Amino acid sequence: MSKCVCVIAEYRGGNFRRVTHEVASEGRRIADALGVPLQAVAVGSGVAEKAAELGRYGVEKVFVADDPALEGYIAETHTPIVADLVQKCDPAVVIMPASVDGKDLGARLSARLLAGLVQDSTEIVVENGKIKAKKPIYAGKCYCWNEWADGEMPLISCRPNVMGCLAPDESKSAQVDKVEVTLPEARSSVKSLELDTSGRVGLSGAETIVSGGRGLKEAGNFSLLEDLAQVLDAAVGASRAAVDSGWRPHADQVGQTGKVVNPNLYIAVGISGAIQHLAGMGSSKYIVAVNKDADAPIFTKADYGIVEDLFQFMPVFVEELKKYKSSCS
Repeated sequence: MSKCVCVIAEYRGGNFRRVTHEVASEGRRIADALGVPLQAVAVGSGVAEKAAELGRYGVEKVFVADDPALEGYIAETHTPIVADLVQKCDPAVVIMPASVDGKDLGARLSARLLAGLVQDSTEIVVENGKIKAKKPIYAGKCYCWNEWADGEMPLISCRPNVMGCLAPDESKSAQVDKVEVTLPEARSSVKSLELDTSGRVGLSGAETIVSGGRGLKEAGNFSLLEDLAQVLDAAVGASRAAVDSGWRPHADQVGQTGKVVNPNLYIAVGISGAIQHLAGMGSSKYIVAVNKDADAPIFTKADYGIVEDLFQFMPVFVEELKKYKSSCS
């Protein structure tokens, strides 16, 4: 077997994203099963100061590339640097987030490292010293297991909010190896200018998501969902119908042609439940549906269903949640 398990960290806005903690925790479990160390690769601006924190999740050593020009993800800049750092690890397997950036980076690393890639994995196991990875196919209708031939290095991206996090051990820290890198010469004029999240919770790693569909009738009525999201500290999503109507940006779209999410709680408001939408959120731990049509397909997937006019139900629901939250504080 090779020398280690390598995880690729995502560092944004001065902190490691939660999905980094998830892949590090999964990497620790795989490393223990293989009997090898766990190392990580971290690229970003200011990341060297934070890299040792990955030791709390079982990482023993972090190879770091720290440069102001690496503040935002740009494929032609990050790919060669990450690839070089991965090769320094000489890994048995590489595990990374299946985030928006991670999926793009994973495909490019697969070509550069000549590694077989499994995207959006939901489970990784070790059997007789071999890695196997499970992923959904056919819009989540079924799953397939993948394995690699002897001598091949698996490259696996993990669906956010699926792999459980280890309880962080504050007494541990990782060894940090800061690598001096030469930024590749840009072949295009693309630059990362700034990251503006506007204080919103992102969809991909959100633990709670409130989504709206055609039943909201117009863009202004998404304020009902924004109010609920504020109470629950949730992200706001939308069906394709709502996005196609211009009510929400494409970045908010959940579904086969949008984002695939896996929150602990998914609240679908005014969404009928087309198969394309279910493909994007069907693996959520708990699903709550609000729709006045008792025959809407969303109810076949929901754990809890409210057959009610959303315009009458939502204001009352939000107000009661506010009262409950206030009584608990």
